[in-house]
Amino acid sequence: MVVAASPPPLHLALPLLLFAAHAAVGSAAGAVAVSSGGQLWCVAKNNAEDGALQSAIDWACGPNGGADCRAIQLGGACYEPPDLLAHASYAFNDYFLRSGGAANPASCDFSGAAELIGLNPSKHPRRLLS
Repeated sequence: MVVAASPPPLHLALPLLLFAAHAAVGSAAGAVAVSSGGQLWCVAKNNAEDGALQSAIDWACGPNGGADCRAIQLGGACYEPPDLLAHASYAFNDYFLRSGGAANPASCDFSGAAELIGLNPSKHPRRLLS
């Protein structure tokens, strides 16, 4: 006589089910790896064209984007050195945060000129990351 094994009690199976569901969501298109701190930053891609970066900054900092770009304007706290990549990253991240941050990863695109990263760009120079 063969006895079928009974399924594990629900309190033991639930963590496995939740892990499987989390893994499936994490592998979905557009998923982003996050550092152990769980934070994401929206930054300019190193290989983005200057014209694309400037257009994206203009949009993000304009009335449609709504990013607060005072810090990257002449005389602002983050203006020096005047670096297009750094200024774009500042504008992109401000817009990203105002648009819901990690809950809305699609807000970090800027026509392909931006990307999400899990390393704080203020502690890791961008030119060395990509």
